[in-house]
Amino acid sequence: MKTKILLLGSGELGKEFVITAQRIGQTVIAVDSYESAPAMQVAHGFEVINMLDGAELDRIVAKHQPDFIVPEIEAIRTERFYDYEKQGITVVPSAKAANFTMNRKAIRDLAAKELGLRTANYRYATSANELVKAVSEVGIPCVVKPLMSSSGKGQSTIKSTEDITKAWNYAVEGSRGDVVEVIVEAFVNFHSEITLLTVTQNHNLPTLFCAPIGHRQERGDYQESWQPAKVSEKDILEAQDMARKVTEALGGAGLFGVEFFLTNEGVYFSELSPRPHDTGMVTLAGTQNFNEFELHLRAVLGLPIAEITLEKAGASAVILAAENSNHPTYLGIEQIASLPKTDFRIFGKPTSRPYRRMGVALVNDSLETPMEEIIERAKTAAKLVKVMV
Repeated sequence: MKTKILLLGSGELGKEFVITAQRIGQTVIAVDSYESAPAMQVAHGFEVINMLDGAELDRIVAKHQPDFIVPEIEAIRTERFYDYEKQGITVVPSAKAANFTMNRKAIRDLAAKELGLRTANYRYATSANELVKAVSEVGIPCVVKPLMSSSGKGQSTIKSTEDITKAWNYAVEGSRGDVVEVIVEAFVNFHSEITLLTVTQNHNLPTLFCAPIGHRQERGDYQESWQPAKVSEKDILEAQDMARKVTEALGGAGLFGVEFFLTNEGVYFSELSPRPHDTGMVTLAGTQNFNEFELHLRAVLGLPIAEITLEKAGASAVILAAENSNHPTYLGIEQIASLPKTDFRIFGKPTSRPYRRMGVALVNDSLETPMEEIIERAKTAAKLVKVMV
């Protein structure tokens, strides 16, 4: 089996996907808006385009005639995907899944209104004045997010009416695409949040679930993730049921990162990504028999996945840049490499800026090892690596 994959978005998650695809002889063309993006460095070929330009998308699809189109980011003219499906190209997981999940409005309305899943109370706003009204309806505190964004960009918490204008401006600034609209969510009093990696398969094969992944966020972006997260049997079954319902409604085959809030009242559906998830990089620590990128590729190609087994406990911690640089270099590689049961990835991003994710530290240990200890080891390892200008 040899296929051609057009990867739309070429960040660190895309890079791991390309490496995985290369290992079983697939051809990948990596696409992004800038040259030397991480996935481009390991792909067979690359294209630099504005993926919000439908004509440009059409051009490279016609040029490369891929068997599969695999989105890795949100800022894509996803409505074009329906036409590509009609041309016989497989959009991953499906044109509907990619189109719905690239816009928080579509996926939230599907989850809450059509499927009846438990979500935070929410409203939409297309202007600062509408945001004032929406905040009054859902109450303070509340969370504001652009309808199209990634990695927490543009997301903020409103704690008083004085925060509303600032939240609107920040959301517009962090928004991707040409949609100037936000979702306003009532604050959910959760005790933890998890990502449930969910794998849908073709050929009537069952939907599979990875062990839940816990994570901690700052500035709307994950800082550490760990697997397995402590979740009650009742909550994990409820989360799996919700994940199965929403992924079945979206259709197609692939790995979804489904995010949930865990509260004393039960599980709340939060968000969904139709692709490998940043918190799922913990699976690169060898926590499972297949990491999330291997699972995604196998599902995409229609290769049967017999089972997903939890092999070890693990944690990931991000390596962040502190300054702007056009030629970042790294100190501390020898130190992190000397640590037992520890690995790392440097993503190879050509530029850095404050808080940009440049790499990740990975730690694993036995399932009997206290998770708090593994998380601390991952955080300590990540701090050893310094991004230099």
